[in-house]
Amino acid sequence: MSLELFLFLVFAAVAAVSGILMITRSEVVMAALFLILNLASLAGLYLLLNAQFIAVVQVIVYAGAIMVLFLFVIMLLRPEHEKIVTKISGIRTFAFIIAALVFVQLAYVILKSHPGSALNSDVTASVNAGTVESIGTELYTNYILPFEAAGFLLLAATIGAVVLAKRKFE
Repeated sequence: MSLELFLFLVFAAVAAVSGILMITRSEVVMAALFLILNLASLAGLYLLLNAQFIAVVQVIVYAGAIMVLFLFVIMLLRPEHEKIVTKISGIRTFAFIIAALVFVQLAYVILKSHPGSALNSDVTASVNAGTVESIGTELYTNYILPFEAAGFLLLAATIGAVVLAKRKFE
């Protein structure tokens, strides 16, 4: 067994188990922590796919900034005072049926697929496609206008949020 296959199995197992634990926890903070673990294992899978930039963005943006925002919202809502609905008729059975169907479909696709040898010739292009240098070159040459437009849009949204927040406090 190669190191790449071993790491894939470890990251995939951690992602699957943490995803299941995330949706089965009744404590919201514990569910958020399992989501962070899931996002970190997905970053490891991105590294195995030679997408270094996406892996770093996954950790910094999602596991870092977005999860801090989620935790602030969770703490502000005070979920310990919320009423928990424990029994909804038929929903749990329906969810298990859908999960079993999705699992059967994924197993069929994985077991019946035959990857071709043509993929090996594109490995070097795959390695170069996920680097920060190639993404930066594409972003600042071919996609400079949409990049700048997104920057101005975010600036306008930030200014609007500050103006609305200032009116609320006055």
